[in-house]
Formats: sequence, C-alpha cells, structure tokens
Amino acid sequence: MGMKISLTVNGASVTKECEPQTLLVEFIRETLRLTGTHVGCDTAQCGACTVHVDGKAVKSCNMLATQAQGTKVTTIEGLAAADGTLHPMQAAFRSCHGLQCGFCTPGMVMSAVDLVQNHGCHSETQVREALEGNLCRCTGYHNIVAAVQQGAAAMKA
Repeated sequence: MGMKISLTVNGASVTKECEPQTLLVEFIRETLRLTGTHVGCDTAQCGACTVHVDGKAVKSCNMLATQAQGTKVTTIEGLAAADGTLHPMQAAFRSCHGLQCGFCTPGMVMSAVDLVQNHGCHSETQVREALEGNLCRCTGYHNIVAAVQQGAAAMKA
C-alpha cells in the first residue's frame, strides 16, 4: 500500500505516493525523474547516489523515501542556478577535468559541496579523506581533489 510523502526537492514542493520500502534514490530517479542522482552499489559504498537532505550529504540508497518526509532535498540538478549557471563546484569539476566517464561525478560534487559548506576541509589530505566514501574508477582522484579545492575557493569568494 502506498504512502503519501511531502518534501521539497530542488526548491519545489512535492507530494507523491510511494511504497514504504522505496529508497530515496528510487523515489528521486523513478518517481521524480531526476536521473542525475546515480545508482551505483545499492549498499552505501560508492557515493554515486549522494544528495543533500536538509543541507547535509546523504547517500540516498541508504535512506527510505518516507524518511525524507518534510525535508528539503537537493539533487545535482538543483545546484545550478535557474538560468543554467553552474554552481562553483560544478564549474570547478569542469575546468579541472575532475571527471572522465561522469558516473561518480554527481555524487562527488554533492559530497564536495557538503564538505566545503559544513566541514571547511580544503587541504589535499582533508579532501582525500573526506571523499573516501565516494568511489571513482576512472580518474585516480588527482583532478577531483584539485576541483574540490578550486570549487572551495570559488564558494568562499
């Protein structure tokens, strides 16, 4: 039997029905059709599904949609300005070539924004440690770390 949940997603109020066992990542992708949030491992290991719930990074494959009742959720689609201007972290990932295949990128960007906004980590060591929960199979992380540092500087400006 479906349950009705209400939340704010990327600034818009949403009220939808979902099954009690529906994961937040499934709700975002399948119900709301916001496919920038990726499903990677389904075990909260890879970070591809990272979104912000009430301003904090959450692996959405590890949270039920019903647990998001009344919260504010931001996905990768909600970071850019309404006119399409990229968020400083998104722009930094682009300019620093912090992606290759792009599969992990939405989760990396969301984690990086959380890192800067809520933890103030900026050194290479801090960034590497903070992103341990986000796996990338392509880049070797060097450009990702550079992108996070550049994005952090731009977010401060």
